[in-house]
Amino acid sequence: MAQRLPGLNPVKTLTTCQHRTPNTHLPQNSVSFSNAKPKSRSFSPLCLSAMASQSQDQKQLSLDALINSSRKSEVSEAIRSSMLNCLSETNLHLTVPGLKSKTRGKVRDIYDGGDYLVLVTTDRQSAFDRILASIPFKGQVLNETSLWWFDKMKHITSNAVVASPDKNVTIAKKCSVFPVEFVVRGFVTGSTDTSLWTVYRKGIRNYCGNALPDDLLKNQRLPANILTPTTKAADHDVPVTPKEIVEGGLMTQDDYDEVSTKALRLFEYGQRVASEHGLILVDTKYEFGKADDGSILLIDEVHTPDSSRYWIAQSYDERFQNGLEPENVDKEFLRLWFKDHCNPYEDEVLPEAPEELVAELAWRYIFLYETITNSTFEMPLTKEPVHERISRNVSSALLSL
Repeated sequence: MAQRLPGLNPVKTLTTCQHRTPNTHLPQNSVSFSNAKPKSRSFSPLCLSAMASQSQDQKQLSLDALINSSRKSEVSEAIRSSMLNCLSETNLHLTVPGLKSKTRGKVRDIYDGGDYLVLVTTDRQSAFDRILASIPFKGQVLNETSLWWFDKMKHITSNAVVASPDKNVTIAKKCSVFPVEFVVRGFVTGSTDTSLWTVYRKGIRNYCGNALPDDLLKNQRLPANILTPTTKAADHDVPVTPKEIVEGGLMTQDDYDEVSTKALRLFEYGQRVASEHGLILVDTKYEFGKADDGSILLIDEVHTPDSSRYWIAQSYDERFQNGLEPENVDKEFLRLWFKDHCNPYEDEVLPEAPEELVAELAWRYIFLYETITNSTFEMPLTKEPVHERISRNVSSALLSL
């Protein structure tokens, strides 16, 4: 049963498309898109050249690969058989010697291991400031996706990763975390209060220190990637300008300059890799910290489906020119089901998410991992309870550090 999440960190997700779907368990074709076809648009040379650059040298990936692939059939049985063995909660401070305290986030449980932090990525799925369900293999996908990107981007920035003794666990260096999230955007899109399209539609043309041109359309590629940092407020993220960050004492000018440069380089690299695999990396967020030696480290998660928005590249140009929403690979259909069946903001108890929706979301996380990394997601080989496996692996790892 879905429950309220005590001590919830500020909601950070950027994927909040609000299009309604039929009141069924699973939206048609497993994705929510408008069927109406508005008139074709006309575009400036700048817009057309930007769209053309996205389509060069990219793998052809269609929506059908998500919906009807043979790989989906292969993993479906494993997903369904793991419904009752999800990692919904951890208590490693009770099972692993040497761990001191636990901090519970939306998805990650973080443990103080003395010189290190032990980050356990669970299978929890959150939205509306609540836990909606537990998704088989989600924690493993997020952890392994981040580790893959951390390794690939070491030429851009150092990171806090020390070891990964378990499929759901990363052991990291302790550092002083900057109280700023670095959100990078390549498109004007979204529908949250802080999304670029929402503020742009209100007439705002200077956002987080970025001067935006007139006449941009929803889902249009920006002339250049932009940085829209936010502060980590108690109840929600607050957009902030670089000047406010420095003058408010959140970061020094030198630290901000270094981190902002790295964030834009990371995003550009991520876009290039995504394009090579038939996807568009639309926007994402990064977090950084400073180690004891003064070096700046990339922390938390990187380019995961929880922290990033991905569109299917093959159909983007045509759909954009016809005023249609891009084909996306995200979790919005689960949010829409809850909005159709309850008031997720006010109802004390929420209905259980249908099994077919949970299985579909598990597949989407695996699909993105395999598409981006060009590798096969490895299912756990045994039916050993996940918490027992993690406790054993973390205990062994901490003894060797």
